Amino acid sequence: MNRVVITGMGIWSCLGQNLDDVRDALYHGKSGIIFSQERKDAGFRSALCADVPAVNIKKLLARNVRQFMPEEAQYAYVATQQALENAKIDQDFLDAHEVGIIYGNDSVAESTMIALDKFREFKDTSACGSGAIFQSMNSTVTMNLACLFKLRGINLTSSAACASSSLAIGNAYLLIKEGLQDCVICGGAQEANMYCVASFDGIQAFSTREDEPTKACRPFDRDRDGLVPGGGAATLILESYEHAVKRGAPIIAEIVGWGFSGNGDHISTPNVAGPARSLELALKNGGIDPRMIGYVNAHATSTHAGDGREAMAIAQCFGDYKVPVTSTKSQTGHEMWMAGASECIYSTLMMKNGFIAGSLNFENPDEETACVNVIPQTIETGFEMFLSNSFGFGGTNSTLIVKDFKG
Repeated sequence: MNRVVITGMGIWSCLGQNLDDVRDALYHGKSGIIFSQERKDAGFRSALCADVPAVNIKKLLARNVRQFMPEEAQYAYVATQQALENAKIDQDFLDAHEVGIIYGNDSVAESTMIALDKFREFKDTSACGSGAIFQSMNSTVTMNLACLFKLRGINLTSSAACASSSLAIGNAYLLIKEGLQDCVICGGAQEANMYCVASFDGIQAFSTREDEPTKACRPFDRDRDGLVPGGGAATLILESYEHAVKRGAPIIAEIVGWGFSGNGDHISTPNVAGPARSLELALKNGGIDPRMIGYVNAHATSTHAGDGREAMAIAQCFGDYKVPVTSTKSQTGHEMWMAGASECIYSTLMMKNGFIAGSLNFENPDEETACVNVIPQTIETGFEMFLSNSFGFGGTNSTLIVKDFKG
């Protein structure tokens, strides 16, 4: 079995569009959440969202390839460029080696809507445009990036709700561990336009604390009233340890455990047993004692049922060990299909820089969340291993364990 290491990271987030800015935003407790007048005018119950800047893709790519790329593919492209540079991988290396890609994505709402609106307006399918089919498929990110970077390894989209990108990393980890690939680009992307989350708003899933946007997302807090939607993209480069050493790669961290499960229950309301099984399998599969974990990046989205049941699952797995727990969604909102990958990067940045970013707006626990040790403000502390949870609609769960690499 191969050891699997992280050699590159790249990010396009409401906290920043490079690793240094994101690290500083995490440390200083910056919130990327705003009130959007556009959403309120359009009829949203909640006009809160993360402030994700658009990519000036015209400066980066020719029109003949841009036409195939929806919003999230553009985010993924710049995040992947960063990650490859961070890993010291250039196009010559990609051309000479079999590098794969597994990326999380589970919607392309805006591009699909625009194309079909044109069809209905003109009553002519050609009005959709020649790029519409490639923009509207869930696999749009992997198909675009595989072609742009000329990748010849596995080419696969992980589509599993809010666990999509964590499962992408887990599957890449498994392929490398088993010796089926030496290097895989993996991550997740989420479109940030209002159309992709209109139906979420319609089921009253979002916080309505519109007068205080930066205080709206309150994971584990007694007064939480819903999530805040976010977006962007996050990319990690995974390699076998031997492959990374052979090419002199800068090794950042090592993936040492992965667990996954299905709730086998309600389509949107989580239970305790499914998440707990995901955590337990990650620890078991990695041969890791719970007390070796120095930090848990919780999935906690600021919903009553989700946060409470995750807290109970964490407490069940860690027993009397009060491991430090936070949710970076308190700063970013819920980055959905991107969240597993971005939160792996956020946690790695903390681990490499000796701090835990506080869980913003955590003031009082409730009966369910009082069982975990939520850190409300940034603390400077060293830790060598973290666990990151990602759970999604349909009861899909994924848990990653990452260890620091010090050479």
